[in-house]
Amino acid sequence: MTKALVIVESPAKSKTIEKFLGKGYTVKASYGHVRALPSKQGSVDIANNFEPLYQNLPDSQKHLTALKKELAGCDELILATDPDREGEAIAWHLLKALNIDEKKGKPKVTRVVFHEITAGAIKEAMANPRTISQEMVDAQQARSVLDYLVGFNLSPFLWKKIRYGLSAGRVQSVALRLICEREKEIKAFNSDEYWTISADMISAQGEGFSARLNSMNGKKIGKLDIGNQAAADAILTALKDAVLTVTDIVKKQKKRNPAAPFTTSTLQQEANRKLGFSARKTMSVAQKLYEGIDIGDGDVGLITYMRTDSVALSTVATDEAREIISDRYGKEYALATPRIFKNKSKNAQEAHEAVRPTAISNIPQEIKSHLSSDQYRLYNLIWTRTIASQMASAVLDATSVDISSAGDSFIFRATGQVIRFPGFMKVYIEGTDNGGDKENEEGLLPDLQSGEQVVCKELLPEQHFTQPPPRFTEASLVKTLEEYGIGRPSTYASIMNTLVTRKYARLEKRVFFPEDVGMIVSDLLTTHFEKYVDYDFTAKMEEDLDAISRGENEWRPLLAEFWEPFQTLLLQKEKEVTKGDITTEAIDQDCPECGKKLAIKLGKRGKFIACTGFPDCRHTAPLTGDNQPEEPVISDEKCDKCGAPMLIKDGRYGKFYACSAYPECKNIQPLEKPQSTGVVCPECKEGDIQEKKSRYGKMFYSCNRYPKCKYALWNPPIEEPCPDCGHPLTTRKTTKRKGTMRVCPIKECGFEEPIPETEEEEK
Repeated sequence: MTKALVIVESPAKSKTIEKFLGKGYTVKASYGHVRALPSKQGSVDIANNFEPLYQNLPDSQKHLTALKKELAGCDELILATDPDREGEAIAWHLLKALNIDEKKGKPKVTRVVFHEITAGAIKEAMANPRTISQEMVDAQQARSVLDYLVGFNLSPFLWKKIRYGLSAGRVQSVALRLICEREKEIKAFNSDEYWTISADMISAQGEGFSARLNSMNGKKIGKLDIGNQAAADAILTALKDAVLTVTDIVKKQKKRNPAAPFTTSTLQQEANRKLGFSARKTMSVAQKLYEGIDIGDGDVGLITYMRTDSVALSTVATDEAREIISDRYGKEYALATPRIFKNKSKNAQEAHEAVRPTAISNIPQEIKSHLSSDQYRLYNLIWTRTIASQMASAVLDATSVDISSAGDSFIFRATGQVIRFPGFMKVYIEGTDNGGDKENEEGLLPDLQSGEQVVCKELLPEQHFTQPPPRFTEASLVKTLEEYGIGRPSTYASIMNTLVTRKYARLEKRVFFPEDVGMIVSDLLTTHFEKYVDYDFTAKMEEDLDAISRGENEWRPLLAEFWEPFQTLLLQKEKEVTKGDITTEAIDQDCPECGKKLAIKLGKRGKFIACTGFPDCRHTAPLTGDNQPEEPVISDEKCDKCGAPMLIKDGRYGKFYACSAYPECKNIQPLEKPQSTGVVCPECKEGDIQEKKSRYGKMFYSCNRYPKCKYALWNPPIEEPCPDCGHPLTTRKTTKRKGTMRVCPIKECGFEEPIPETEEEEK
């Protein structure tokens, strides 16, 4: 009997798939990447046509040994890694690492792909094997080498010109530029005052409603037309004894269609808006739902592959959705023919399906007991979005009523909207970036008649000020990157995580704020390497990589076209740019201690004011927005010990709360609350691991159930178990000698493996 070895990436996935395949098949895991570019200079032989000098990852050797041993008794090798470019590249690397020449036919080598881990999908994939797509592998190689060339050449430049340990990434730097440029827009924004005038009115039948002043003297009122209180008061005076009459009534029936099924980016956006999940957490939870969960009859994948930019649904899915909709909500909510969506994003790959439940008959409420809280919430989001996409449109009656003063000098407008048939809105309404849902439904209006006089009960002038553009959330940043065509579905989570972990930006209440060092890095790159952090240039690079994956372009010429001008510019800037130009800014103030000039400098905790006479004079002061020494600020917080207002002060390790009643009360509290990493505590299995700061300013990671649970780490946790000892998580540790490593926190275990810089931009 022919025996086949099937290799997948994840051990969790291997157990699920082996159950479906049965006898004659052995399913083993590669545990992700087995080869990569080493995290050191010289890993790409530029002189030899950009030849990548891959090495087996240190920890992958034991997995490769086990795979070779298993393969010795097999007639066929089936590579079933993930159905994307990275999965294709892992399959190719496996052949190289196992020293297998697929042309020899011993063992027979095939490649299979499936987008969901269900019995039907697995059997169909096995019945339709193919060879490895060299075009997809080349596209992935090109991306890895490009990221290496940028990271291992720009990062040392940043070390010399700013400080050691900084990094630059090809896509990461563009995302940072978006955040920093938005911050500059906000700081440069000048707010304008404007007023609106509304009225509480009563109809002839005695029913109340509200209307807003819409036009004046035949001209529609613009946003800033009523610019101050004097202008508003003049209008109020003119309207004091006005007779108001209904002059125009417009009724329209409107249809609203549902949002498309989830792609990777829209899933990340909605999970952030509705569930408060980071992109990283969304992908981690989705991975578990995809790989398989036991819902009563063994492990089964609950969702299709979660890295996709397609909005398509299979006929099987739409047929099942129609049946479920008819049974649960009524036939009037179902569609006679499936609704088909078009993808709006650039470079969309339509080969896959959207992210959807593998079986829509798995109702979220019915399988809730088998899922964790986060798994249930995300699965429910995916299920409702999929169902809603195939439900009937919502039908709304929209009414607009114009109410005019004599001579039409002033016209108020009242609007109302009534849901006549909820359609898909019965199940799901898409969220918005500023919170809430797209359901700003206006209230009912009374049954007004043309020519009817109404009574103005009260005029309500209201002062407003124009607002700057909002800072980016994870959801809006992903949306913007996708609109530009920058990055791929698998990269968004790691891009944003990198910006935060490297302290280029911080997340406060799910909003990105650039740190001082992030602003300086972005300014340096934008000023001196503008082409390489340009939005259109980066998007064009993605298009070029897509063309390679389709076999339209060669990958090595693309690298040559990129490298030659990049290297020339880098050598030029090495000579032109000095560290002082970047990290020091002269200001017209004298040092209060020695009289020499002060300057703004960049320190480990951000910008500060320092004397230029250092080291003879060591005067320093915190920096405010107007380059003045900072004074304590009274906050809205109250002291939890004495009730006095808390002051915001700036200390050695940043800002903190201090009681204003000092020295009688010496209570202090951190200004920023600990940030959750989204990783479950492996000790108590109830709490989350949070990022905290010690009394000496050093970051550490501990359970949020302290002191009940005292589990703690010094390095950021990774939600991947140790392959040696099975500890539920590993950590990310960076040293000058070894670079960035994945390390087991159990000292006795000793497991560690490199995390290549190029992998940081990927899965």
